[in-house]
Amino acid sequence: MVECQSVPVGSQEQVRYRARLVRRQTSLMNGTMAASSSRIMLGPLVAAIDQGTSSTRFLVFNAKTAELLSHHQVEIQQSFPKEGWVEEDPKEILQSVYECMDRTCEKLTQLNIDISNIKAIGVTNQRETTIVWDKETGEPFYNAIVWLDLRTQSTVERLINRTPGRNKNHLKHKTGLPISTYFSAVKLRWLMDNVEEVRRAILSHRALFGTVDSWLIWCLTGGEKSGVHCTDVTNASRTMLFNIHSLDWDPDLCKYFDIPMEILPKVRSSSEIYGLMKSGALTGIPISGCLGDQSAALVGQMCFQDGQAKNTYGTGCFLLRNTGPKPVMSDHGLLTTVAYKLGRDKPACYALEGSVAIAGAVVRWLKDNLGIIQTSTELEKLAAGVGTSYGCYFVPAFSGLYAPYWEPSARGIICGLTQFTNKSHLAFAALEAVCFQTREILDAMNQDSGIPLSQLQVDGGMTSNKLLMQLQADILCIPVVKPSMPETTALGAAMAAGAAEGVSVWSLSPEDLSEVTSEKFEPQINPEESEFRYARWKKAVQRAMNWETTEPVVNGKADASIFSSVPLGFYVLGSMFMLIGAKYIAGHK
Repeated sequence: MVECQSVPVGSQEQVRYRARLVRRQTSLMNGTMAASSSRIMLGPLVAAIDQGTSSTRFLVFNAKTAELLSHHQVEIQQSFPKEGWVEEDPKEILQSVYECMDRTCEKLTQLNIDISNIKAIGVTNQRETTIVWDKETGEPFYNAIVWLDLRTQSTVERLINRTPGRNKNHLKHKTGLPISTYFSAVKLRWLMDNVEEVRRAILSHRALFGTVDSWLIWCLTGGEKSGVHCTDVTNASRTMLFNIHSLDWDPDLCKYFDIPMEILPKVRSSSEIYGLMKSGALTGIPISGCLGDQSAALVGQMCFQDGQAKNTYGTGCFLLRNTGPKPVMSDHGLLTTVAYKLGRDKPACYALEGSVAIAGAVVRWLKDNLGIIQTSTELEKLAAGVGTSYGCYFVPAFSGLYAPYWEPSARGIICGLTQFTNKSHLAFAALEAVCFQTREILDAMNQDSGIPLSQLQVDGGMTSNKLLMQLQADILCIPVVKPSMPETTALGAAMAAGAAEGVSVWSLSPEDLSEVTSEKFEPQINPEESEFRYARWKKAVQRAMNWETTEPVVNGKADASIFSSVPLGFYVLGSMFMLIGAKYIAGHK
């Protein structure tokens, strides 16, 4: 019987899932033996866990051709306990990984592909999302605080207020990052300040911290019995606790946030054997690759040369440009991050990054919150039906604005509405918003590098929207190039895993890399029209700025008075005075 000790058990649903898993794996093994005479021999295979903000996937690639052979996907539920809060259940994340592995192996067996040819597993993950768990029981102390979460805004403001000159870039010389709600250190600090179980566990030396990669690797390699507590340089570089020059945790940064270093995972390269799978159909397979999702996409797009760049359209939108073996600090609001380190003895490569919080998430908002579409494909049809926003501009600053502004007080705004505006124009404006945000970070990147990109390589789920890709080419005034195999994030993790020392089934030598077929979108409007629309967008962005401020706290509770909002207070007071004036005038007629 297959051992499933790392699958979290507690609820009846999880017990039932465990039973299903054992039955499926027993069936899978029996099926594998029965089909042994007709197996398709493809040479070494490499798998990848792609754990994103909205879903988990498990994908298997041919190490010689980079062909995707099979995959399975499970959606992840997000919870929003309060305005601006975004959480996910770490147990659900782990369970989704096991389910995706199991179902993918079933599919491979049905295709007569021998799963024993899977030689390594890579992990790629949503970055910055923060988890703290009990190393003795494997139980999380709290939900995962997702990278989009805004609950730490007051913490960030306090930190900035105590820096010389109220400088949000005070730590940038070590971290490459501004002080922002985006990164893990402030989320961890919030957990330590607000969750009693976390505070007690740290005092009793039972707590472990990690981003999603650390949580998964620890659980998959044995959990509380023998789990490996590690992360890689790309994920570590998104915490604000990591020195991107020394490539290790920085004691001064940990002291600044008052975070004990003993709870941090060991930092490893992006390509080495971290440990072996301890349960499931793939027991004994090494986990040997780990990259934050955007770094994995950079590798999957084969952007190994200084100056090469890619843009990923997922929940958010992330433009990375390889800057080679030396970190380049941005003067235009971009982040400096570790791109990858493909081996223990290999040098680290760095990247400039432009991060946009809301891209694909705006589609989900239109579907779930407004109900104007039922599927993402419907958005493309609506927008294509009108072919214009009719002067409507949408700034989806649901979590503030990231690069190049780093303005947490910004909020979403739709402007330019007229009586003629309908949901189709709003759909078009939503797609344009993704493109305008990319234009902003591309402009900043061109200014920092001094060498404008001549074309943009793209990937991610939203790239299946051809209207979006054409709009992007029109707004950037350069071609947009989309690979025919869009799963470049998972591919990057698989490449790192397959190339690891001790595995060595995937060559990263330039002459051995598979040629990528692609689709190109050329600009179809004149630059003057593009600049006009972009200028209107910039005007809308300014309207979204400085909308929200931290509410004053009275007796431990946030002041819920409408007068805590200054614009609304003025509006109400003005209305009162107008009513009083009207009554006064009426009384004197």
